[in-house]
Amino acid sequence: MTKKLFLILFIAISTVSFAQDYEWKESTSGGYAYKYVTNDPTHARFYTLKNGLTVILSPTPKEPRIQCYVAIKAGSKTDPATHTGLAHYLEHMMFKGTDRYGSLDWAKEKPELDKIDDLYEQYNKTKDEAKRKAIYHQIDSVSGVASKYAIANEYDKMMSAMGAQGTNAFTSFEQTVYTDDVPSSALDKYLAVQAERFRNPILRIFHTELEAVYEEKNRSLDSDGSRVFETLFGELFKKHNYGLQTTIGTIEHLKNPSLIEIRKYFHKYYVPNNMGIILSGDFDPDVVIRKIDDAFKYMQYSPVPKYTFEPEAPITQPIIKEIIGPDAESVTMGFRLPGNKDKDVLLADLVGSILTNGKAGLIDLNLVKKQKLLRASAFTYTLIDYGLLYLSGSPTSGQSLEEVQKLILEQIDNLKKGNFDDDLIPSIVNNIKRDKIEDTESYYDRASLLMDAFTSELDWRDQVAYVNNLSKITKAEVVAFANKYLGNNYVAILKRQGENPDTKKIEKPAITPVETNADKQSPFVKMIEEMPSIPSDPVFLDYDKDIQKANIGNAMVLYVPNKDNTLYNLSYRYKIGSHNDLKLPLAVQYIQFLGTDQKSAEQISKEFYKIASTF
Repeated sequence: MTKKLFLILFIAISTVSFAQDYEWKESTSGGYAYKYVTNDPTHARFYTLKNGLTVILSPTPKEPRIQCYVAIKAGSKTDPATHTGLAHYLEHMMFKGTDRYGSLDWAKEKPELDKIDDLYEQYNKTKDEAKRKAIYHQIDSVSGVASKYAIANEYDKMMSAMGAQGTNAFTSFEQTVYTDDVPSSALDKYLAVQAERFRNPILRIFHTELEAVYEEKNRSLDSDGSRVFETLFGELFKKHNYGLQTTIGTIEHLKNPSLIEIRKYFHKYYVPNNMGIILSGDFDPDVVIRKIDDAFKYMQYSPVPKYTFEPEAPITQPIIKEIIGPDAESVTMGFRLPGNKDKDVLLADLVGSILTNGKAGLIDLNLVKKQKLLRASAFTYTLIDYGLLYLSGSPTSGQSLEEVQKLILEQIDNLKKGNFDDDLIPSIVNNIKRDKIEDTESYYDRASLLMDAFTSELDWRDQVAYVNNLSKITKAEVVAFANKYLGNNYVAILKRQGENPDTKKIEKPAITPVETNADKQSPFVKMIEEMPSIPSDPVFLDYDKDIQKANIGNAMVLYVPNKDNTLYNLSYRYKIGSHNDLKLPLAVQYIQFLGTDQKSAEQISKEFYKIASTF
């Protein structure tokens, strides 16, 4: 019988030194010029191809896989005011194929799709409900004919066949991102598929996809969390599309989609100078950049209009709104802050961590650990044009939402008065440093950080220097920031429990099930399957050479040096577990509440937090 082991694990930083230089440099390798930031732990290379396409490559050989993003700097913020939800619609349709895959016979399919285009335009311009119903019946009928020539899900089949994981996409305010995690041996196949995917997407099987989008909208209308979020942003941003439009769109616009407008959006924003290909994983960047250039050089540069907006008027007094729904009661609050390029953005991030960090924040210690609130959190939500300090709290039994709001505001007042430990800021900086280092250990996290910086239009040098810059902030600067931005200029959403008095739904039109031709395959898919894989040599662990062994008394010590960064893990393993004593799992959970003869459990927790150690 295998015994379960009793395990105690520490993760910490072995040094807290921040003194490094971070500068943009230029270099050339493999025939391509690129930029990089000195002392960047991701070793990222930033290329700009001749057509303006941004390529960011971060090689790391730890796993034989590559996290891949194709990112577009456009989202719901740039939706036309007359067609909200359009960017999200397009994201869904990018999985439907092109004229080369997803179709049995493009020559026969295209005339039917053209008819559907025209019918949707008629449908959108028609107000009479009986006539609209008749037109939609025609759309449904012609869609049935068109589907006879379509092959559903060929993109997903190609990605699955090459060993991809996490195939998906998402749309937000300022980004639409397509994501795949592929074996490094399948990179050639991946690039061939992506280059074709963005060449000429075909909006086929559209009305059945509408059903999926309608379902998403109906779920958001039923979700108390979505209603709170949209109400908060709507009150904070009266002139900006952060508050004027939602990513999923309005009911009216979703009921009147325009395929012509979707194509216009694609041609306006899905251009190389507004796109980025971000890869992190096991590859040679000199080889990969040439392959990407060859695959995407057909794309043509096209100017992209810049989003413009009127500045928001100051909020001069609290704005209180109520939401009623079945979920548990809560309070959500927001203070409007500057955008992500403002000089105060670092302070905004730090303020969120001073309020809550899970261990030693003002709200953590004064409200949650003392059980004055059931739960509470605070964080900064920073976008390109504006940001906000986002706070939430849940009441204990019998507590009113007004009391929750008052308790949260008291912690804001403590922040403004500087009523927090002097060592809290350096403790937070140490913990953020540990988190940043951990992020660079994973090829997935590296790619995600680089992608977010690209779509958020952030300077990567500032991201690499983030902890160094954060460590220079003083307590006085934090207090000044809090007094500048956190006054009576907030929005509070009181989420009360009850029946939603304003229930709305999108009525789904009658849709006849269509043929999917799931057993068919286009020539393009066959070509991808027949492409050779890139050879990959496995690397095996040698337990005799790769693990150092010693003894301390009766205890065996196993040691593996970390040659990548300044983190270390320390584990104590005891050869006793739940098979020996069923109470041990409960005892282990109790450790976090135990102190010593010199320190309380809370003091121990704070001491570990100071040195950025998890326990």
